[in-house]
Amino acid sequence: MYDNLNRLHNINHFKVMKTKDILIELIQNLDEYEIECNHSNTEINITDFLGFLISHHQPINVKAGNIAGNLDHDNILKQDNSSTDISILIVLMFRYAKSYIRKALKNSMIKSADEFSFLITLITYESLTKTELIHKQVMEKTSGTEIINRLLKLGLISQFNDDEDKRSVRIKITELGREQLFLTLPQMRLVSQIVAGNLSEEEKLTLAYMLRKLDSFHNDIYKSKKDLELTELL
Repeated sequence: MYDNLNRLHNINHFKVMKTKDILIELIQNLDEYEIECNHSNTEINITDFLGFLISHHQPINVKAGNIAGNLDHDNILKQDNSSTDISILIVLMFRYAKSYIRKALKNSMIKSADEFSFLITLITYESLTKTELIHKQVMEKTSGTEIINRLLKLGLISQFNDDEDKRSVRIKITELGREQLFLTLPQMRLVSQIVAGNLSEEEKLTLAYMLRKLDSFHNDIYKSKKDLELTELL
């Protein structure tokens, strides 16, 4: 009986010590997360903190589609494989998403992901200048202007002179644009679900956290440092 009590005591003592270790580690992680938020000037919240915790654990290796052949090359093998993988996989994910979006928009006046993105942005503002809209899409002026012209020609947006800045032209979504946008939303929600694929809810939170972190980093470059050379950015 005493042996059983001793074993039970040891087990409970081990659990208490393990719980303390986890709490200490949790507090340390919270401190690191707070420092990171301060550096990136982002608000602290539980959802992002959970993503931070999960993202700091060793990821599980998952076999991905391979675009490379079987030949090795010394210069390639010496590269940072994890960073290279991220760059390649983000590009591939964008292409997968574009193919799904094309299916979603096949019966709509809206014909591309870019056109949809311009309209979904405009619906949240009374109006924007052309430059503001293009800038929010993180797009070159020439490409953005072409999209705006297509939307104007379709009657999905309208333009008018800026009362405060006579050199600027403002644009806003039209009733036809709103109608077409809302018609596409059910299909675009399906796209979102398909793009998220076989990720669990926890994995979605983690990925969303990491992508927001990357967006904050790159958006800062786009706004104030995009004229720097790659070596300077690095």
